[in-house]
Amino acid sequence: MTAAVDPFTLEVIRNALTAIAEEMSLVVMRSARSPLLREAGDLSSALTDASGELIAQGRDIPMHMGVMSFTVKEFLKRVPAARLRPGDVWFLNLPEIGGNHLPDVKAIRPVFAEGALQAFAVSLAHWADIGGAVPGSYVPSATDAWQEGLRLSPLRLFSADGPEREKLDLVLANVRGADEREGDILAQMAASRAAEQRLHELFARHGVATVQNAIAGLHDRAESQMRQALALLPEGTYEGEDWLDDDGAGGEPIPIRVRIELAGDHAVFDFSGSGDAARGPVNTTPFIAAASVFYAVKALVGPDIQPNGGCYRPLRVVTRPGSVLEPGPERPVVGGNHETSQRVADAIFRALEPAVPELLTAGGPTTSGLLLFGGRHDDGAWTTLYETHGGGEGARCDRDGMPVIRVHMSNVMNTPAEVIEAEYPIRVERHALRRGSGGAGAHRGGDGLHREYRVLADDMSLTSMFERAVVPPYGLQGGAAGAPFRVRIITASGETYALPGKANVRLGRDDRVIVDSCGGGGYGPPDGAGNAKEESVP
Repeated sequence: MTAAVDPFTLEVIRNALTAIAEEMSLVVMRSARSPLLREAGDLSSALTDASGELIAQGRDIPMHMGVMSFTVKEFLKRVPAARLRPGDVWFLNLPEIGGNHLPDVKAIRPVFAEGALQAFAVSLAHWADIGGAVPGSYVPSATDAWQEGLRLSPLRLFSADGPEREKLDLVLANVRGADEREGDILAQMAASRAAEQRLHELFARHGVATVQNAIAGLHDRAESQMRQALALLPEGTYEGEDWLDDDGAGGEPIPIRVRIELAGDHAVFDFSGSGDAARGPVNTTPFIAAASVFYAVKALVGPDIQPNGGCYRPLRVVTRPGSVLEPGPERPVVGGNHETSQRVADAIFRALEPAVPELLTAGGPTTSGLLLFGGRHDDGAWTTLYETHGGGEGARCDRDGMPVIRVHMSNVMNTPAEVIEAEYPIRVERHALRRGSGGAGAHRGGDGLHREYRVLADDMSLTSMFERAVVPPYGLQGGAAGAPFRVRIITASGETYALPGKANVRLGRDDRVIVDSCGGGGYGPPDGAGNAKEESVP
């Protein structure tokens, strides 16, 4: 039986754990080499207890945080705790080991005190390249997992003696931009080391037993708070669906369907009715499905509840083997990480519209809006710009949607135009609002983004991975849908063509890429006012 910790000490330890996780993210952003990490912040940090239960997280990316609720638990099934030593840092990216997709690489450091394993520090970072068929490792044509890049089962890259050079060299030999990747690896290692140092300070200040008792108390308190919050929702069974634009290989839209059972202080989310596994890379893992559930419930009823293992005890998530949410380890998944995860969240919100419409936001830019430019500098070094594009937020019952933001499962910043032009052979020629792209309603959806790129290299690869081009952001309570996502290519010779949501093309000097991100959905029936048409942009 664990001893109770007084509420003042409990709160001090809770905030200390959260601060440690947030410091980890700052260490990566300040020390990483790739702009994707130091500018866009495509990374997340977490602490778990010795069994792998989440105990604290940074203010990072919801899809990462939900996944890391499982990562260490699955890691320990492959690497038993008895094999771990102080100073170890293990790296992995296999989706089936509590993961999502190959570019999101997790660094796991066990933390020891008083001769025993006490916790884990986990640093997740999106590597700008993890190998595979095209620069940036997003392969729209992929039909199996091995085409998407280097698959890392748990591999110890650092020990108390320092880097394990032969293993590190093996990894770097299989990715593009080896120098940049090594810098990012060292940043993740440094973040985990900073967490270890801070945890040792916390143990020294309060005692290991007190910290562990506080962690147990935080789990129990979060569980109690989540149960109380769920009990306030109307009991019943609710069904909802959302759709992927296609299967990633030119096929028909794929449904994501959920059946939610709210019964007192617990809830079941059953996705068994979702579509079968896709041919292309829009599949995802049960861990991502659970992460989307965790996000949706916490956003609706428990935004101030400590995100930890106890918080999620009242929630049960069901997926069907062979479906797009549980496809098996051989299927490609790179796009499912940030596209299908968002469809899961939107299906949940649409299901709950009859129950709590006043808590919901209409459909928004629930897509990465990803364009990935890849090529070489004049000296032959690889360059990869991984750029996401926000859009218009959906309206709510009490206000219009905001323009050009990221919502739901994603929290990545854009790369400033000045950084793009300084580090890549690309010029940003226009950056503006896509006026009038928000859906009509009593409250309008927010406007999307208009951005234009000009290629300044003779040859460049461009990969797209975006949704909401076929199935636009939905309106709520009678509001209209927002304008769909679209990307056009205007070649140096003047030819214009639309870029599909999942494609890879070659670009040449003075080709232009025109992005018009989606507008948000409206809320409530339009009253005839304030519903301007989208402006035409040449």
